[in-house]
Amino acid sequence: MFDAFSIGPFIIWTRLVFFLLGVALAADFFLRLAESAHLSLQHFREHALRYLAAFLLGGRLIAVVGAYRVYVRDLPRLFVFWDGGFSFLGGAIGIGFILYLSTRLSRATFLQWLDALVPAMLFGLAFDWFGQFAAGSAYGKPSDLPWAVTYDTIGVRYTIPIHPVQLYYALALLALTFLLLVIRKHGTRAGAQTLVGILSAAVLTFFFEYFRGDFTIPVFATKMDFVVLVLLFASLGVLAALELALSRRGLLVYEGTLIALFCGYLIARSRLGFATVELRFSQLLAVLSVLGTIVYVVAHRRRHPNL
Repeated sequence: MFDAFSIGPFIIWTRLVFFLLGVALAADFFLRLAESAHLSLQHFREHALRYLAAFLLGGRLIAVVGAYRVYVRDLPRLFVFWDGGFSFLGGAIGIGFILYLSTRLSRATFLQWLDALVPAMLFGLAFDWFGQFAAGSAYGKPSDLPWAVTYDTIGVRYTIPIHPVQLYYALALLALTFLLLVIRKHGTRAGAQTLVGILSAAVLTFFFEYFRGDFTIPVFATKMDFVVLVLLFASLGVLAALELALSRRGLLVYEGTLIALFCGYLIARSRLGFATVELRFSQLLAVLSVLGTIVYVVAHRRRHPNL
């Protein structure tokens, strides 16, 4: 463990160093990818503070949602920004949100920007995981594998060798970043990097989270919940495909029917008695990101067949 080191009277936290390094490298990587794709960077110069605020607020929001019970019990802690509760992924989502708003009227579509943002986000996220490994956070379960590690700190509840799950994430994300660069070189249509990147990262997340040994707030779901989610997102994909063909009234009827069916299931869910499975918040987020990405890429390619 190498949680911190001192330079004179100053204590430098290793995770913070890796985090800031990841932010700097990811930002430079993103701008280079965007420039190579001939995307205009003018709005970054005009709205730099807006992007910075979105990164900070998005990172804090996702961290708070992932551990909401902790903050519900201690509401003033919401404003204690130095408690370590920050999500690099949340920050990237915040950037993506402002990017979507800023590029709605531009010639380049949001998906073209995502093709630059996703590889950069995964690259920066790998450094964040290196920092968590050094800090002993997001640690793994006990393991007898040769590469298992041992932490001697009160922050880790195991004193025996455990999975270095943080390194699993970091190395896998670096490999995935390289794969996306290959796809970028040989791809012909917008969305290939976004689809492969988010799909692969979601699968890795869902798998690696089973090696995590730190405490978490569980999310309970049933198998039927996943079926309903798939049907919901498939229906949204159908809606996107029919949007140009349906009248405004037809769209409202279709959307109203979807909302009614989904809300009806949520109301009746507790009475159906389905067996539940326990997930981590990141696993649920991975499932939602996969479904949402597939629908968005399919809809985008239908609307922009030349991109």
